[in-house]
Amino acid sequence: MQELNIDTGVREYRINGGGVLRFNPSDPNVYSRFLQAADRIAAIEQEMAEEGRAAQATGQKALELLAKADRSVKEVLAWVFGEENDFDRLLGGVNLMAVAANGERVVTNLFAALQLQVQAGAEAFLSAKAQALAAAADAREAARLEAAR
Repeated sequence: MQELNIDTGVREYRINGGGVLRFNPSDPNVYSRFLQAADRIAAIEQEMAEEGRAAQATGQKALELLAKADRSVKEVLAWVFGEENDFDRLLGGVNLMAVAANGERVVTNLFAALQLQVQAGAEAFLSAKAQALAAAADAREAARLEAAR
């Protein structure tokens, strides 16, 4: 069987010395989903808080709500970056709703780190697209000048 190796722009990012996240940071589909994910995750956090208040959740019930929110957020992340990226495995089982040493939720820190990569990828995509459009315009102008001779 023959094999084709195609550059799809996928890059690898080792997370905290552990798992490896793989995605194409310049893929406009990833960028679009990434932007949508922030609202989806905020809705999950809001739902968790409301359920917790309504049930006056403490102890086991609070842990169940945190686990449910963690699973939901990891599903959103898999939707953004691809199902092959298992965020439970990538992050060593850390609950994304946990508070990190800096006082932020782990998911907030993760998004801050990933935003830099996704934003740089989006800028690279736009730059490449602009260069391609400029090259096409130059080629049309050269053809027009050649035809005018």
